[in-house]
Amino acid sequence: MIDYSKLNENEISDLAETLSIEGSENSLYSLSEIMDGILQNKINADDELRKSITQSLKDIISKYDKGNIGLAQINPIAGDIEYNAKKVIKYIKYAQDLGLDLVVFPELILMGYPIEDTIDRHPIIVEENVKWLKEIALMTESTAALVGFIEPRKYNLNTGKSYYNSVAILQNGEIKGIVRKSLLPTYSEFNDYRYIEPSPVVGVQPDSTLCLLDEESVVDCDKTISINNVKYGISICEDCWNNKDFFDKTLYAKDPIEELAIEKPDIFVNCSASPSRAKKEQLKHNMLSFTANSYKTPMVYVNQVGAIDNSSFEGSSRVFSRDGALIARAKSFEEQFLIVNPLKKIGKIYPLTKGLEKTLTEQKIFTLEYENDLERTYKTITQGINNYFSKTGFERAVLGLSGGLDSTVCAVLLADALGKENVFGISMPSKITSQESRSDAEILANNLGINFAEVPIKDMVETTNQMFNNLFSKVESKWNCRYKQSFTQDNIQARSRAMYLWGISNEFARCLPIATSDKSELYMGYATINGDMSGGFAPIADVPKTKLFAFARWLNKNRAEKNAIPEAIILKKPGAELAIDPKTGKPLIAEDALMPYEFLDEVIWRIENKHEHYWDLMSTTFQYEKTHDVSEKQKAEWLDKFYRRMSTALYKWSILPPSVIVESRSINKYDYKQPITSSRINYKGETRENIHNILRNAI
Repeated sequence: MIDYSKLNENEISDLAETLSIEGSENSLYSLSEIMDGILQNKINADDELRKSITQSLKDIISKYDKGNIGLAQINPIAGDIEYNAKKVIKYIKYAQDLGLDLVVFPELILMGYPIEDTIDRHPIIVEENVKWLKEIALMTESTAALVGFIEPRKYNLNTGKSYYNSVAILQNGEIKGIVRKSLLPTYSEFNDYRYIEPSPVVGVQPDSTLCLLDEESVVDCDKTISINNVKYGISICEDCWNNKDFFDKTLYAKDPIEELAIEKPDIFVNCSASPSRAKKEQLKHNMLSFTANSYKTPMVYVNQVGAIDNSSFEGSSRVFSRDGALIARAKSFEEQFLIVNPLKKIGKIYPLTKGLEKTLTEQKIFTLEYENDLERTYKTITQGINNYFSKTGFERAVLGLSGGLDSTVCAVLLADALGKENVFGISMPSKITSQESRSDAEILANNLGINFAEVPIKDMVETTNQMFNNLFSKVESKWNCRYKQSFTQDNIQARSRAMYLWGISNEFARCLPIATSDKSELYMGYATINGDMSGGFAPIADVPKTKLFAFARWLNKNRAEKNAIPEAIILKKPGAELAIDPKTGKPLIAEDALMPYEFLDEVIWRIENKHEHYWDLMSTTFQYEKTHDVSEKQKAEWLDKFYRRMSTALYKWSILPPSVIVESRSINKYDYKQPITSSRINYKGETRENIHNILRNAI
């Protein structure tokens, strides 16, 4: 694939002329990619060149008669209606210049998805997004546009939520109709039903119902709409995820696609905002293909791209033919305007980011072979970092570099997402820190080209520890309940480091400190509040430790600068270097305090993906057990430790900084919800006999 951004203006002009003369379908997509670069300000081009390329594209498209559609896969900013609206109108104008019949935008594009309780806290933006929608409508011509927005319901309603998740059909200066979302997800990070009312009707309602629709005012009209002599059945995201013939179990009583299909549309269109997840892509592909084939109707699916807080959207918009074959697919993790014609089977299939295409069979089996998912993981996290910083106004990151795996991977991801000049790594050795860790941290920083400084914390720790001991003596005289084994001094080290990082953040503009905890250790509470958990963003909070080892090797092989991560970092046994192991006289190894990471990560995977309980896990042969001799007693001890520590780690999860959801399930508070006060759950259960005795004794 050619990187057109590396060509100068004369080279672009010459290439465009050659492609225009050729006038083939391949020319269509080459010219389209050049125009994408121009529209995104990645390619320099004067007005004359822009007009010339646009006219060439228009000439090619005109050959395909009706059904020419533009998929506007764009990246919104949550709540910034002006920014989003300007981007929408830019692509509508582009689609009009090309002579397309229709341009389709993702779900809630004027607001950005998810918008959550913002619409209740700032109700003015709801009114504003309707104002902007009406002005966009006035600027439309024969090219129709599907634009997602939050629609307020009329104020005198006594029942239901205050808003609809809607798509407006805009054409010839008017709002031609409105489609409202019927199925509202409440699983994973989705919580639509908290503030959105499900539509009482499937399909198109007239513009006269804008902000006024209720059960009594539903208009009896066609569910589909004809646009430039093509009949469209339009739905919004979840509305296409309830096919009872595809899913073993459905979540909702009705199937909007089934209802739309009654009117035999020429094309289905789904405006979506579906975040990237492990296990999701293959399911989505199969479901959309099945739907198209079942109803013998092409399916156009347009997905949001970019990241909003914890949700990273991969785009990968696509089109399926009436027999379910893939016609077109947009790029992954990039904005793109993709031109298609489902009726003529015109479209380009761009390759998926590796990992998105994992089969459903692969996704149902735990494996330590992560290679196939590492590119997806990389793009999900770097997009999450880049968008979180740019959309919140931060430009720079500072993190502690310990010479360990977690901070190392974070540093690499930050350098790639923000630019190496915008990352500062701080080594903060204590008296326990090994010379190897200190040198590894510096070598890493030099290899990456990021800024680096070393600030020993030995004196700070000793002074703080002495002050604490004086204070503790006074407290002890009142409470007399001190721990025999204290972690105070260990945590002083971690929290001293966090103080330096926050100091830099407070002193230097637009700088955010980074929390470096990984998923495995967060599950076990093996992270320090106001220490390594402290920061404004947690890039790897949803990445298990065993995957991080594989990820580090992948980064060394696949980045432009090879082998930036010292091999010593990957080979060393993880440990926080906060305490000395009395058995060895060396810094404590994390696995000695916890359990083997290979075993731990499979426990996490099984409870997240298989929903297995304690006795399921005891009877399961783990991958680790196939290569290591593990007694039943040892296994029980590890599982007991897991459940005990997980139950007391819930509070730590609740105060974790924003992070990117990478795996199929996470401990992100938007995804996994459990009461902090539920730490007394009996994870082993009780026999009926024991229950009887317990109840009898309770009387």
